[in-house]
Amino acid sequence: MSYVVIARRWRPQQFDEIIGQEHVSKTLSNAIANERIAHSYIFTGPRGVGKTTTARILAKALNCEKGPTATPCNECASCKSITMGNSLDVLEIDGASNRGIDEIRNLRENIRYTPTQGKYKIYIIDEVHMLTKEAFNALLKTLEEPPEHALFIFATTEIHKVPATILSRCQRFDFRRIPLKTIMEHLQNICKKDKIDIEEEALLQIAKKADGSMRDSQSILDQIISYSGDTVTFADVAQALGVIHQDIYFKITDYIKDSQIKELILQAKEVFDSGYDINEFLIGLEEHFRNLLVVRSTESTEFLDVAENYLERYKEVAAAFSEGDLIGYLQTVAETMQQLKTSQQPHLKFELGLIKLAKQPATAQIEDILEKLNVLKKKLLNQT
Repeated sequence: MSYVVIARRWRPQQFDEIIGQEHVSKTLSNAIANERIAHSYIFTGPRGVGKTTTARILAKALNCEKGPTATPCNECASCKSITMGNSLDVLEIDGASNRGIDEIRNLRENIRYTPTQGKYKIYIIDEVHMLTKEAFNALLKTLEEPPEHALFIFATTEIHKVPATILSRCQRFDFRRIPLKTIMEHLQNICKKDKIDIEEEALLQIAKKADGSMRDSQSILDQIISYSGDTVTFADVAQALGVIHQDIYFKITDYIKDSQIKELILQAKEVFDSGYDINEFLIGLEEHFRNLLVVRSTESTEFLDVAENYLERYKEVAAAFSEGDLIGYLQTVAETMQQLKTSQQPHLKFELGLIKLAKQPATAQIEDILEKLNVLKKKLLNQT
């Protein structure tokens, strides 16, 4: 099997290739250039944002035959063995399956031996928060007084589970979720180089589904290309991932505005019969109302993560509602999502939620009623 998946084929090999984590790559590059290399680092952040990749690049930068250097050559024997994952001097350990005190004791025994090829013996421990309390305690002394040739790089998605005694002995780097537009640009670049024709809206949906994870976005793109071939459309993404078309949400908004109960009931049935995940559908509807609220409040579409062909439509629809209306809709959707968790009749709760949205009194009407009540109150007071 010769095919290499996109996530592996496009894995960064230099600090300047790391996407969306410039604050980390710049600091590490400068530390190497200024010979200010620590003996233990901890990388924390969401999944798929570059923690392990950065750890490998740092290992290459320190053990490169031309280094330590911020720009490893990727050609020497040390760099190649680290890239291939078979370096004797760089050991990657899965914290989830090597979490006990015995494994850490073995590590402490082996760390005394000097590196065979590079300048450092580097231990990359992924998901380090999975280690037991006893294993963490066994690490403390080694972290406090490590051998000159030893270096630790820890990676975790749950930094709050790592003891403070460990954190205080490490330099901490916080990796961020990667912005939607950054993911889209990178995927577009991959598609261009791989000669894949892809629609902008398809890219947007893939990036949204990835939820800030570059690795997830690349895995999804791989899956979609397998499904559709060299031309990827929004319809392909919608079919493969069960994505709901934005037009459905605009249709529902029109029905709500005109209080068309019958149409909403029919739409609820169509959504349910189509096999969509109701909770996913409501999350999309919540985002739709949020977009309308943002446009209504800011009178701008620059804060929306939607395809360009929907920007003008959001402007037009937002003008028909008040901020109070949209806040009320968001609360109703949130309540419906909460009720679905315990309901044995999700279709009924979903249908009822849509009807509630249509029957919700407009804030303008409420304000008008309150104003009339105030006028009546004043008249009564004047008569007495």
